[in-house]
Amino acid sequence: MQVLLTSTQLDMTIRRLAHQLMEDGLDLDHTVFVAIQTKGVWIGNQLMDILTELNQGRRPEYGTLDITFYRDDFRSELHAPKETSLFLSVEGKRVILIDDVLHTGRTIRAALDALQDFGRPQKVQLLVLVNRRLHRELPIQPDYCGLDTDTTLAQRVKVEWDRKEVVIY
Repeated sequence: MQVLLTSTQLDMTIRRLAHQLMEDGLDLDHTVFVAIQTKGVWIGNQLMDILTELNQGRRPEYGTLDITFYRDDFRSELHAPKETSLFLSVEGKRVILIDDVLHTGRTIRAALDALQDFGRPQKVQLLVLVNRRLHRELPIQPDYCGLDTDTTLAQRVKVEWDRKEVVIY
């Protein structure tokens, strides 16, 4: 096991991502944050707290998205559905998808398909905590990334929420 981000580094990385969003001209009236269930939700919650603080108490529009029935392996593997709490339209808005680790790109593809049920966004951007640059299967890249790393196919990158660490197994 190799630790990529310690608890302190993880907190700093999420705060840095929030500041990057602010520097890029975050327009709270036209932006919706959507965290992908389940692992993107923890990051999304942390990010919303920081963005609320940076925007003098004004909380961005935020929801969670379950992609279970949009996955391309839905019929070949058992996946338990999660909750979607996206009670707003994304029509004409900038949507920022949030997930923990970007690897093959298939989760993001499923999220893009699921997002279409909530309207047609003006723009979709991707924020990930860890970008595994190698072994991408689809042409998907993050717009905001906490950490880039190169791993082998046999390795797994996991965010350990209870210890607040990012590790490679």
